[in-house]
Amino acid sequence: MNSPRTPRSRPGLLAGLGLLPGLGLLVALALVARGVAAVAPIPALLAAVLVGVVLANTVGVPTRFEPGVGTYTLWLEVGIVLMGVRVSLDALLDAGPRLLVTVVGVVVFTLAVAELLARGFHLQRRLGSLVAAGASVCGVSAVVAVAGAIRADEDHVAYATSTILLFDALTLFTYPALGHALDLPDRVFGIWAGLTMFSTGPVTAAGFAYSEVAGQWATVAKLARNVLLGGLVVVYSVLYADASSRAGSESSASFLRSLWDSFPKFVLGFLSLVVLASAGVFTDAELALVERTYRSAFLVAFAGLGTSVAVSDLRATGIRPLAVLALTLGVVSAVSLVVVQSVF
Repeated sequence: MNSPRTPRSRPGLLAGLGLLPGLGLLVALALVARGVAAVAPIPALLAAVLVGVVLANTVGVPTRFEPGVGTYTLWLEVGIVLMGVRVSLDALLDAGPRLLVTVVGVVVFTLAVAELLARGFHLQRRLGSLVAAGASVCGVSAVVAVAGAIRADEDHVAYATSTILLFDALTLFTYPALGHALDLPDRVFGIWAGLTMFSTGPVTAAGFAYSEVAGQWATVAKLARNVLLGGLVVVYSVLYADASSRAGSESSASFLRSLWDSFPKFVLGFLSLVVLASAGVFTDAELALVERTYRSAFLVAFAGLGTSVAVSDLRATGIRPLAVLALTLGVVSAVSLVVVQSVF
């Protein structure tokens, strides 16, 4: 007699069900944020971050909710992909060459400034490189990716990550305020934020808090930076490789694999929707539906982003990494703003 078969989908189904409490919490936080924005002079996306921060640092997120809440990065990527329907291909192509050159220049400049400051403040070499990677490309994601390439220890990763998170929280609110104080045009503010803020979530939130156009350009500029992560990992791998391992690290197959592994795949989806929307594939009703969907995805994602900000962890940030990042951000932001205003 054949033994009864266990459905193969059951483990996946159980895992999916385990996400539901946390997803429900994210939706509830998003609705609360929408209500706050309706009665207070604050954009809904920033309200979502604040609601998440308050929850995480008061009652906390219960353990059973953590798996679902942790999916907020997925909803951020979904929102970015769907936002492609509202980005003009003509505008993207017009600014593309200038934007790419500016992005590469700012990333290289940021790396140089951060590495020099790290040496000036006598940071341990690997810690300095982690801070420089996080500041130059994509925040915590770059820290984690480069940490494996340079064999950094857990303490260095913790210091660099907590320092990046602190500045993510600060710039999320200070950048829009500073942009309004300087009366920056929407596109200028968006590109400036996308070039100089650290992590993708805060960049997108700050951009859309400023305006719809600023949010789109901030996201585009940040995605262009993110694409450079693969190359950054390869560069640091070579710099930290010893003589015996360097030959293997320089093979073309290894180089291409590192690039692809670090490449943010959702960028391809974003570009695909930009092209499809510009080709007139979608009707006005479909475009409106997609727009409502990506706005909702962002609201849920930023509520989750807020829950990731733990004040107790930020207190453990070391003074010297903090000083290096603060000076790097100040120098790069000032120089980049002048460049962006002159180029765009």
